[in-house]
Amino acid sequence: APIVYDTFNEIEWLEAGSRVLFAFDYDPASDPELQPMATAFLRHAFENNLKVYIVALWPIGQNMAEDTLNLTLPDYPDKKYGIDYVNLGFKSGQQGVINVLLTDIRKMFPTDVNNTSLDAIPMMKEVKSLKDMDLIVNISAGYPGLKEWVQFGADPAGVTIIGGSTAVQAPLLYPYIPKQLKGILGGLKAAAEYEELLDRKLCAKTCKDDACMQECKSKMRARDKGKIRMGAQAIAHIVIMLFIVIGNITFFIERRRQRKR
Repeated sequence: APIVYDTFNEIEWLEAGSRVLFAFDYDPASDPELQPMATAFLRHAFENNLKVYIVALWPIGQNMAEDTLNLTLPDYPDKKYGIDYVNLGFKSGQQGVINVLLTDIRKMFPTDVNNTSLDAIPMMKEVKSLKDMDLIVNISAGYPGLKEWVQFGADPAGVTIIGGSTAVQAPLLYPYIPKQLKGILGGLKAAAEYEELLDRKLCAKTCKDDACMQECKSKMRARDKGKIRMGAQAIAHIVIMLFIVIGNITFFIERRRQRKR
């Protein structure tokens, strides 16, 4: 889908060393839809040597961020905490947190999740506020989430924002595209499409022919949770359609019997 390409390109076009704020605003209930896109976003950022800054406005969001890091970092053993990525953790206050980040990150996050002062973290030395970011990536399951990051963060700061959301929430965010929100992944299907774009990019680095590309993407597919879960979703959709067909057949049979009486 074009919107997935747009979302992918906002990370793809950033220069190495650019700063990206990742906001993890979801919980385990939305994990099946949102974890694949969170992992793909983070893998893409590491692949392009971007600086990753992690925050959360949901209490469990900090844990979801740690899970995503644990899934991604084994593929990037060269990434160093405090130099390539930092986790500032969760802070309560909803959009109020974003308002403070606009002027001074240290007022809201004086330390990271390990209680280390931000002044002692190398990648934080030149970062004072949200305005120092080059991109915001929000993975959102509701409130506070992508809408709040657009209205109270990206728009006032003049920073580009993309995100991922559940399929139910996505239609509420489309009015912000393309001016205030540059791209969005809506649900599992979009996450699988993003994974495919990223696989093509990674395989193209080592492959020179179609056979190699296909073999490479097959190996990548084993770690692509979005693609794997799309299979189960497709089966569920087929089952639902079968029940609809059976229900219609039953309805017409019953109506024909009533006419004969």
